[in-house]
Amino acid sequence: MENAKAFIFGSIFTLSNKLQIIGDRLDSNLTVKQWLLLAGIHNSRNEHPTISEVAGIIGNSRQNVKKMLLILEKLGFVKMGNDSNDARVQKVKITEKCLDYLKQREKRELKFLEQLFEGFEPSEIQELIHGISKLEKNIISIARLKHDEEKE
Repeated sequence: MENAKAFIFGSIFTLSNKLQIIGDRLDSNLTVKQWLLLAGIHNSRNEHPTISEVAGIIGNSRQNVKKMLLILEKLGFVKMGNDSNDARVQKVKITEKCLDYLKQREKRELKFLEQLFEGFEPSEIQELIHGISKLEKNIISIARLKHDEEKE
């Protein structure tokens, strides 16, 4: 069982790297990480999330998110601005240009997802969702413990 857990642990990283390489080839204008960032903004509960909120959604540091946002802002895909109540807080908004661009990519993305999950039964996809959700819960728990230990 320990070998199986180690295999899964290692596979998460190798699959992530492979997905990034393949995904980056799908679009010369937008990397997978940039796409994930835009998806995080778009799927946020807040219409204009803060940089920190977006970082939390996609599981990245605020500094890395800010760097990516600056690139996306130059492309005209996002706008950043200060919060009207607190000038220290920067909010992010997806532009119409970005929404139009993502709409153009939609068929390619759906085809990619179909290819990625080819041969999977619906029940297997549900089991995978369940397993990934459990892993995410455990990762969050470990991160909290480590954070609390560092405070002490």
